[in-house]
Amino acid sequence: MSDTSKTVKSDSPEPEKAGTATKLGKTEGVDETQDTVAPADDPTAAPVAVVDPRLLVREEGLKGYLTEFKRKVKGGELGSLPVVVGLIVIWTIFQTQNDRFLSADNLSNISYFMSATGMLAIGLVFVLLLGEIDLSVGSVSGLSSTLFAVFAVNHGVNPWLSLVLAVITGVAIGSLQGWFFAKVGVPAFVVTLAGFLGWNGLMLWLLGDSGTINIPSESGPVHLLGQSSFFMDQAIIGAYLLAGLAVVLSLVGNLNEQRRRKAAGVPFRPTSEILLRVGALALAAFVSAAVLNDAAGVSNALVIFLAALVIVDFVLRRTTYGRQVFAVGGGIEAARRAGINVPMVRISVFAISGGFAAIGGMFFAGQTASATLSAGGGNTLMLAIAAAVIGGTSLFGGRGSVWSALLGMLVIQSIQTGLDLLNMNTSIQYMITGGVLLGAVVIDSVSRKSQKAAGRG
Repeated sequence: MSDTSKTVKSDSPEPEKAGTATKLGKTEGVDETQDTVAPADDPTAAPVAVVDPRLLVREEGLKGYLTEFKRKVKGGELGSLPVVVGLIVIWTIFQTQNDRFLSADNLSNISYFMSATGMLAIGLVFVLLLGEIDLSVGSVSGLSSTLFAVFAVNHGVNPWLSLVLAVITGVAIGSLQGWFFAKVGVPAFVVTLAGFLGWNGLMLWLLGDSGTINIPSESGPVHLLGQSSFFMDQAIIGAYLLAGLAVVLSLVGNLNEQRRRKAAGVPFRPTSEILLRVGALALAAFVSAAVLNDAAGVSNALVIFLAALVIVDFVLRRTTYGRQVFAVGGGIEAARRAGINVPMVRISVFAISGGFAAIGGMFFAGQTASATLSAGGGNTLMLAIAAAVIGGTSLFGGRGSVWSALLGMLVIQSIQTGLDLLNMNTSIQYMITGGVLLGAVVIDSVSRKSQKAAGRG
């Protein structure tokens, strides 16, 4: 018998109970690659076969992919599909209205200006995974850029040390707000709303009557976060090097996961699927590099933003801490019974949110070469929250991905840039972005209802 049809045996020595999946050996009329789930409300009902998607793909090839795709859509597991489709529609509409929209220069601007708010969105993903909200990230980002300017410009502190102090301040602020939420029991909405007002007031006080502190270009960190590139005159080579590195890391990671799953005797992706996925990534990466090279190359801000996405994605999906975040977001009492330190997880996600808000503030300072009254103000907070939600992170907690920050910011920045090219009023931008955000939340709500109806909610 081939490996693809071997049964994955349960590690649990306890007898299976009604309402849980039972692993079967070869039984007449039942495929070995299937689990059976007995409905919890009717133990006497005939088990319903549930096919492991990896085994389905290995046995049926392309047909298996289509079968699994249909199953996910019917069950409400839409993933990133809505936002990808929406992005294609947005780009198509703007390109038909102005043929400069998909030009190299415009796409380069989109990739650069989305990184600052995108950093705030990365931190918010952690908070949203718990089903909570952090309304203070805009004010924290503005305060952090102001602290950097006060330290480096007004007091002559080393710029890199000033950067570290500003980020530490963001982490400390997030930890303090998380402590009030997790230990004192103050709702996160109230704590962070107070922070939104209080930290903004502190920023205004530090800036004084002038309202602006200009940051000279020799202040290293801020200069690096402008539209310059790490690769200087070799920006073209650098873009392709980054694309190649992304492809290699993806291939190594997927093959390593396949090896580990084989050794554990659990379903794994076939090599052909891995090569197909990596090939698609390679195509997207090198095409993006070519487009950006036609403009100014890959900016430092974009490189740091993408690196942050990769690192945080690894933390959420591959570490014990990441699994604890998802567990607490899925159910606090169940997480507590599983031995997870729930208060620690809650405080830590707000600390992470504060830290990324501070880093985002440095990105804003790099764009304007100054700390101003408008830093972190306006619609910055709303756009950061919208980016995470539009990208696919659920407002109800327990479901999402850090890559939603990238997808959501692509949508938002594309709308803003496209409307600017069409000379549309800012009010139109707000209305369209608000409509897109509402649509994303509606899709999330309908998706959850569909999953519950299908028994996977």
